[in-house]
Amino acid sequence: MAKQTLPSFPRYQRLADSLGARVRVARMRRRMSATEMAERMGVSRMTLYSLERGDLSVGLGVLVRALGVLGLEGDLDRVAADDELGRKLVDAAARPARRAKRTPAP
Repeated sequence: MAKQTLPSFPRYQRLADSLGARVRVARMRRRMSATEMAERMGVSRMTLYSLERGDLSVGLGVLVRALGVLGLEGDLDRVAADDELGRKLVDAAARPARRAKRTPAP
């Protein structure tokens, strides 16, 4: 039975394409061949090419290893570090609910 893949949202695909291109540029700036990078990551050259093309089926572990080989693993600490929306949601939920005004009993 063939593995079913769900279509990705165009916005997410554009983000993946951009991330893959940045990984490729970082590799090339370090004058590292695709073969050398793939060997250091412990993946096939085709898997590296898939990552660099923005293929969303590539696992997170492959991205983490690529960033490690490039010396960019510190960038992972910044992912979702400043969750402004999440903080606002928590703050809004933490506020006490307003009480209804009581009318004095006659």
